[in-house]
Amino acid sequence: MNAPERAQPPFDATLLQRARAQAGQSQRSVLAELQALTGADARDLVPAIAEPFGLKVLETAQMLALAPAFDLVPLSKAMQRHCVLLRTATAELIGVIADPFDTDLQTWLETHASAPVCYCLALQADIQAYLSKQEESVRAVDTLVSNTTDDTHGARTVAVLSFASLSEAGSPAVKLVNSTLYDALKAGASDIHLESTAQGLAVKYRIDGVLDHATSATGIEVAQQVISRLKVLAELDIAERRVPQDGSFRVESGGREIDLRLSIMPSIHGEDAVIRILDKRAMIEAYGSLTLEALGFDAPSLRSLRMLAEEPYGMLLVTGPTGSGKTTTLYGALTEIHNGRDKIITIEDPVEYQLPGILQIPVNEKKGLNFARGLRSILRHDPDKIMVGEIRDRETAEIAVQSALTGHLVLTTVHANNVFDVFGRFSHMGIDPYAFVSALNGIWAQRLVRLTCARCSTPYQPDEADLSRVGLTYADVADYRFLHGKGCGDCRGTGFSKRRAIAEILILNDEVRELIIEKRPIRHIKEAARRNGSRSLREVALDLVRSGETTLAEIKRVTLHE
Repeated sequence: MNAPERAQPPFDATLLQRARAQAGQSQRSVLAELQALTGADARDLVPAIAEPFGLKVLETAQMLALAPAFDLVPLSKAMQRHCVLLRTATAELIGVIADPFDTDLQTWLETHASAPVCYCLALQADIQAYLSKQEESVRAVDTLVSNTTDDTHGARTVAVLSFASLSEAGSPAVKLVNSTLYDALKAGASDIHLESTAQGLAVKYRIDGVLDHATSATGIEVAQQVISRLKVLAELDIAERRVPQDGSFRVESGGREIDLRLSIMPSIHGEDAVIRILDKRAMIEAYGSLTLEALGFDAPSLRSLRMLAEEPYGMLLVTGPTGSGKTTTLYGALTEIHNGRDKIITIEDPVEYQLPGILQIPVNEKKGLNFARGLRSILRHDPDKIMVGEIRDRETAEIAVQSALTGHLVLTTVHANNVFDVFGRFSHMGIDPYAFVSALNGIWAQRLVRLTCARCSTPYQPDEADLSRVGLTYADVADYRFLHGKGCGDCRGTGFSKRRAIAEILILNDEVRELIIEKRPIRHIKEAARRNGSRSLREVALDLVRSGETTLAEIKRVTLHE
């Protein structure tokens, strides 16, 4: 249970007392004041704070190795007070706190424990990561409906909220919606799932492509009120509970507007809601600059994509499941090829990021502006390069193919599992194979792979069953460096931090075009593509496993064995 050794920053008792005094005046933590005084990293300062008190320092992985004492301090209370009460194998109680000067918190823990408590120190981020790993978390609900005198977290959360269009907060349902949106934005979630259950409401966030349980609300009435509140925001029919409904609304947070798309679906326990978060600035903040290199592609893939994007005419298709970064890749390509001398027009649903110097048209189905109609209008606007957000139907596909055949570069996306499934998709739409392959320059299939957290990664050795699931043997992995994350504050206890894109690329040559026109089996097309240098998503992903950047379980989650 010993914490890893760290280089100690210059530190003395006088500095600690000075930081404590300033913390009392500024309402900030002692750790924050010490960071301001020394400029040191928070993780380097925690051992220095703990030393005068004779406390051990714990990290998330070490906390996870102990049993939670939720029978004494429920998870909801732990979330409110930002602390953890753990139980060792010998029944010793350990209180994990972030501030050793908070005597009120220590008294509160001892009162609930009704037994001696041995204290340890941890970063607040590590405590939050530990709590987020618990499946029965009820953070948002408790901050809203708890009437206990020690509920200070809820008041703080509501005070921080600055949603201009969600300013009303008179009822628990309104506060729950506000709190859920705030927490999801803070966590970097792409989607919020609100699922009605027999007991009430379950809230889940999709972060880095994975759905994690966030909170639960008890009571069927609470679930109904929350769904009704969302319907009001999206201007949907609150009386209709038998058919699906779709809508959208907008909030303001941190001085910027964020678009939210709402989908309501009836279920056996009431109604479920899914909110898609469309933060136009999040992309540029995540990648620093919107370039293809910033997306993390390997060098061969990057060269192929740039070659396809720089063609004077033809079609580049990007495929992959929802949330795999297709649009982001196209944005990166447009940013790099935009030289100010070509007319570039996009039609999207919705416009996810504003690109200067490029005409971007949002789809408006209610007004009759769909992809097909918008694409026809774009062709009359003298474009050189066109980006179509998604090909969904035969009409849009036909116009896109004709545009590529008549001297335009068309960049677009289509939903398919891999590059070879695209041919079946267009054939199903009724597109002439000869015209399609004549227009097509290449197909780009991609996935986003979570990377092993550099902070808490540790070596491990997979067993034979793990290897066989991805089609490997011990002989195949002799040069592999297997790493996986134990979970820490930096990765919210997941063991993964950040994502990078991997790609499968098919560049069409005469041989591949002839095989497609002749409707030869996919097996023959794959063999020709491999001779031309094409690599599958699984092969590219295994390179990341070999270097220790991700895990076998992660590549199995996002790729198929072929």
